[in-house]
Amino acid sequence: MEITQKTMTLIAIIAIAAIIASTAYYMLEDEEEQHILILATTTSTYDSGLLDYMLPSFEEDNDCEVDILSVGTGQALETGKRGDCDVVLVHARSSEDQFMADGYGSMRFCVMYNDFVIVGPLADPANLALVINVTQAMQTIYTKGEEGNVQFISRGDDSGTHKREKSLWELAGYEYNTDITGKDWYLSAGSGMAATLRATNEYTDAYTLTDRGTWIALKDDLSNLKITFEEDPDLLNPYGVMTVNQTLHPYVNFNLAKKFVKFLISAEGQQLIDSFTKEGEQLFFSLWDEDGHHKNDTNCPTIEEEEQNRPLVGLDPPPSAAALNEGILVIEKFAIPS
Repeated sequence: MEITQKTMTLIAIIAIAAIIASTAYYMLEDEEEQHILILATTTSTYDSGLLDYMLPSFEEDNDCEVDILSVGTGQALETGKRGDCDVVLVHARSSEDQFMADGYGSMRFCVMYNDFVIVGPLADPANLALVINVTQAMQTIYTKGEEGNVQFISRGDDSGTHKREKSLWELAGYEYNTDITGKDWYLSAGSGMAATLRATNEYTDAYTLTDRGTWIALKDDLSNLKITFEEDPDLLNPYGVMTVNQTLHPYVNFNLAKKFVKFLISAEGQQLIDSFTKEGEQLFFSLWDEDGHHKNDTNCPTIEEEEQNRPLVGLDPPPSAAALNEGILVIEKFAIPS
């Protein structure tokens, strides 16, 4: 079959049109992706309703959409390590520091805090109301558990809450892997905070550790539980935000991630955190004052201390109180080298 010049020309035109259409499609797709921020975060910020309260303001101001991956802190950090999200918001300081030290994050800031509480049955069979500190509370739960009087339900999911629980057992003098796990009275839910609280609510003798924010948000549906121990310095619960390092994962939306960090620590973001309440109770508390220092002894460093711990390349001069404008760090200057 003879192919005429006219046919060849027609084939060429069709091919060029296909290339143009394909290029336009991918350009539109890339443009759309630039308006999507993937946030990996601990379940407490989601289950409490905080993100639903805060994000509409950020999305409207930046003409974007935030996709939330609500998982435990451990899973959120792993997601960041793989580059499967743009920004991470979690609450396990030692793990956050390791994430940064290993180069998976490009910047980190403390955002807010609340605290952990131990909740248990209304009858409080362990009599935690009589203990004087959280170390004694954990020792009492252990003793009562060994006697067959109570149970403890753990998140068991490598979340920030689970990490804190393990540290509390160790603070009380127990080796977690040998003294705690495997006990008949120690149950692992392997799930988020809301699901763990609901599971604990089904027992008449079970206790669990929860962040106060999620407890306040859900307590009306947990009629068999009450706070049995609270207000101890070792129960303080600060949250940190970290951008995923775009030198490791060039495809992450670093520009939008920076804007999100700025939003969280801005005067607007901090005010939204403080104004989020359930039935008149505040769930989370802002950390930043006008001078760029944290307002509470949460073990969160100042901007200057963050700089000393991990120099932030591309900032000249380094971040300091002078680099703040009404509490907003000028992070537009952040430039991570390729």
